[in-house]
Amino acid sequence: MTSCSRVALVTGANKGIGFAITRELCRHFSGDVVLAARDAERGRAAVQQLQTEGLNPRFHQLDIDDPQSIRALRDFLRREYGGLDVLVNNAGIAFKNADPTPFHIQAEVTLKTNFFSTRNICTELLPLIKPQGRVVNVSSMASVHALKSCSPELQQKFRSDTITEEELVALMNKFVEDTEKGVHQKEGWPNTAYGVSKIGVTVLSRIYARNLSAQRPGDKILLNACCPGWVRTDMAGPKATKSPEEGAETPVYLALLPSDAEGPHGEFVSEKKVEPW
Repeated sequence: MTSCSRVALVTGANKGIGFAITRELCRHFSGDVVLAARDAERGRAAVQQLQTEGLNPRFHQLDIDDPQSIRALRDFLRREYGGLDVLVNNAGIAFKNADPTPFHIQAEVTLKTNFFSTRNICTELLPLIKPQGRVVNVSSMASVHALKSCSPELQQKFRSDTITEEELVALMNKFVEDTEKGVHQKEGWPNTAYGVSKIGVTVLSRIYARNLSAQRPGDKILLNACCPGWVRTDMAGPKATKSPEEGAETPVYLALLPSDAEGPHGEFVSEKKVEPW
């Protein structure tokens, strides 16, 4: 175990924003950077590409939808580093607007990956975060827009400073069930599975930050959700306004907050600024 060495981990890191975040962390983080990707071949190819730039990330396979894969990564981090200094939860999916998949299937698949799998990663890896660690959950401005389209009752729940993880999970499950019954809009939900999944990520981040402050007050861990912006990736398409490098700026800023920083913590951050939730 090289416990003296610091380590940062980026999920969904073989392309797009995740790849750009990994590159910047390789340049500026004092320690090892682990590029995690579901497809081992693509992940190793991404590592090789960075090596041609004189950077030296490590690779670890990670399918965030597979609990066994998450646990294998957890065990690797514990064995090799005795914990984790920086976690960037970037992996996620989005259906294209023109996708013919029925909406209730889109809702189930999107929430499974973007919300439930991100939660599973946090369940396994947050206990490994070392003092002064940094956790960045890549959310989206879509979460803010979706929140504003929710019923006042749902908005109140999602903005609550006392909502629990269990209550949030119940709400995310209810959205999926309501889409299946075809009543989600009648029940006050917006018509966007991606937006609701990212509401989940943003609110989960607020809950985890609150719990960290209560349970590990002296450890000065900072955990935030952020929006990278509209970025030219396979997911967002070629018309987006930002390059992946520009999209990486805010997540990297949060991942590299100095050790004496008091915040942001439990916030939703866009363009390196705290946005109201």
